[in-house]
Amino acid sequence: MKNYEINSSTIALIPINDYQTKVIELSNSFIVDMNSMKIIERSCEFFGSSYIGRHEGTKRLIGISYKSPIIIEESRNIIYFPTTSPRLDDCAWFSLKHILNYEDSNGKSLIYFENGEKIEIDISINSFDNQFLRATKLESILRKQKQKFE
Repeated sequence: MKNYEINSSTIALIPINDYQTKVIELSNSFIVDMNSMKIIERSCEFFGSSYIGRHEGTKRLIGISYKSPIIIEESRNIIYFPTTSPRLDDCAWFSLKHILNYEDSNGKSLIYFENGEKIEIDISINSFDNQFLRATKLESILRKQKQKFE
């Protein structure tokens, strides 16, 4: 597959190499011929913004500018967070709303998803937990912002 935009059933973007990403969805997984950062950028643009704009929005809302979570699409609460610096080719991205639980697995992180899938990634549980909590904070603030206009 040459192009892909994140949607509400996308669970994770796992880099394979500099030019390919394994996309995991609720009922499917496949390879896209784009790196994970390019998929994030295209998805932000698909929903009418830019990665830079979303990054700046996160910075304003929660004060985080390094390895920051990103709101891909706000009305559906599509929020993703990176495992490393997004500039690195081995950066994986996870959808906050599809993670059921996570735990340490011999110095790595084992992530359980709501559809029964699980994946082990090479990131310490403390780092993964920090990224998860940042994304949760962003989601909470976004929800409060929305409630002001309801």
